[in-house]
Amino acid sequence: MSERLPPVPVGERPFTDQRFSTRELPDTPTRDFRIPASGWREAPHVLLHLGDDLDQPVGYIRRIGSWLLWRAGPPVGRARYMAITADGLRWLTFDLDGKRGFGFGADGEGHERFRTWKESLQEHHPRE
Repeated sequence: MSERLPPVPVGERPFTDQRFSTRELPDTPTRDFRIPASGWREAPHVLLHLGDDLDQPVGYIRRIGSWLLWRAGPPVGRARYMAITADGLRWLTFDLDGKRGFGFGADGEGHERFRTWKESLQEHHPRE
């Protein structure tokens, strides 16, 4: 019987060179690698430069409702998240520094908790 190896921690997963179209982006995080923003064929300019001032690469996280979620920075610490529509025309950001953060959600409200910001994405779908 073979032993299952524990998953690689998300911050330690290497970025893949593979490129993905919007429909090919996975619904949930990948276990073995990360997808860089430059690996999304339809990535808008604003996403490609999300982490410039943080000096951090931008990686794909998952789908939340009809939003695509990306992050510049580590899973814990100073990071910036972007939820973006598949067509790249509407986007929202959430800045996180440790346990404190802020961003306007899909509900139009300001959120200080990342969890409530993500819940607004799930509950308020952009018009396609």
